[in-house]
Amino acid sequence: MNDLTWDTSFRELFERCVKLHQGGDTRAVNWYTEADKTFLDGIGYTPQEFFDFVDDHCRYGAEGPTLETSLLVAAVRRDYFRVVQNSVRSEKTVPPSELPPKTAAVEGMTWLPRLIVKARAKLQGEMDPDTMYGCGGDRAFFEEHKLHPADFLRVTWAAGDDDKKIIEFAKTGKM
Repeated sequence: MNDLTWDTSFRELFERCVKLHQGGDTRAVNWYTEADKTFLDGIGYTPQEFFDFVDDHCRYGAEGPTLETSLLVAAVRRDYFRVVQNSVRSEKTVPPSELPPKTAAVEGMTWLPRLIVKARAKLQGEMDPDTMYGCGGDRAFFEEHKLHPADFLRVTWAAGDDDKKIIEFAKTGKM
């Protein structure tokens, strides 16, 4: 993979996996070649994270993540992985039990406390295989607040540990 064409590689893999999913292979057991796994590792992704976006794209159609959204989210993760983590994976995993409840709210915004933790886990490559950044609950929050999941990740990155900046972005949509 060439750094200038990683997005093309992502797109081609996504489209190939969508065809496999639509053809009935919905478990992704045989989706990835060793080269695919190397590619995903190079952008800080796991095969499960990639699968989640393809699976939701196929299952939920217009309500699911588009290829473009999936690519933009991957771009933020890739940048963070390379710039902040120096292409070294975190050894930590955030288990679902450490996520705030789905009903948790801050400043009247239900789901936001959970989403902040998930966004940080996504950035740091610490997502549990049973958790997805950009799941249906996340998408509903983004839709309601007119936010893009990739922008939310970038704001989370820029905010560091300052939840107030993330909350302000969720309220106003301004970075």
